[in-house]
Amino acid sequence: MEHPARLSVGVVGAGRVGAVLGAALARAGHRVTGAYAVSDASRARAGALLPGVPVADVPTVVAGAELVLLAVPDDALPHLVGGLAATGGWQAGQIVVHTSGRHGVGVLDPVREHHAMPLALHPAMTFSGTAMDLDRLADCAFGVTVDAAVRPVAEALVLEMGGTPVWVDETDRVAYHAALAHGANHLVTLTAEALDLLGRAGVDQPRQVLAPLLHAALDNALRAGDAALTGPVARGDVGTVRDHLGELDRLAPEIRRTYVALARATALRALDAGRLRATSAEPLLDALSDQEPE
Repeated sequence: MEHPARLSVGVVGAGRVGAVLGAALARAGHRVTGAYAVSDASRARAGALLPGVPVADVPTVVAGAELVLLAVPDDALPHLVGGLAATGGWQAGQIVVHTSGRHGVGVLDPVREHHAMPLALHPAMTFSGTAMDLDRLADCAFGVTVDAAVRPVAEALVLEMGGTPVWVDETDRVAYHAALAHGANHLVTLTAEALDLLGRAGVDQPRQVLAPLLHAALDNALRAGDAALTGPVARGDVGTVRDHLGELDRLAPEIRRTYVALARATALRALDAGRLRATSAEPLLDALSDQEPE
């Protein structure tokens, strides 16, 4: 069933997030009237996900839109919003949405002076910038920070894009974003280092070996939290941990730092949860001292 276009949408930042969310809004029946894209990759992405949408400068994209989607880096957002306010770029009645996880609606205060509506809608998802991301939005939570009066507007937009709104207070926005970055971004680093180490250990197909283990570990952790913990740290096997450290000194000293930091954090959580006895934790934490090998 086709939906009639209801809002004209301008996408400022046709990166992996902006282009996909613009496409999601178009799929919901809104009309994307312009996109701002700087790099060749962004222009190609806009062409693929927003076909027929003209690429223009920021003032032009904003001027022609009833809903403005700001999908720019966190540090660039305050300057962009303030600059448009200073030049009279915002219009009364516009809905101004940013996708930053770190910022709430406070960063959009300059649009209020022009009687526009500020919304912070952050998709808790990692994006590839391709059409397959549209299907992923069906399982995606959006961290939403808005004024109480415009909650229905924010909820409707998130639901139209296929997501689920999760309400985050302005004062909790940084903690919310830190949790997501810690979980997702550091998971990528951890996985890449594990793949690298398996390769150095002579394993021909490291992804084939690691994928089932990581999928199971993530599933168990999401279901059971700390109770899902297994392995030498949880068991207090200090001899095994020392052997790991020695081998990491030989094969991958740079990965040793990550191993030590995460093993210490794991040991302390296991100790606090009562899964690791104090008598086992003491020699384990001693082995995991921060000092680099001599």
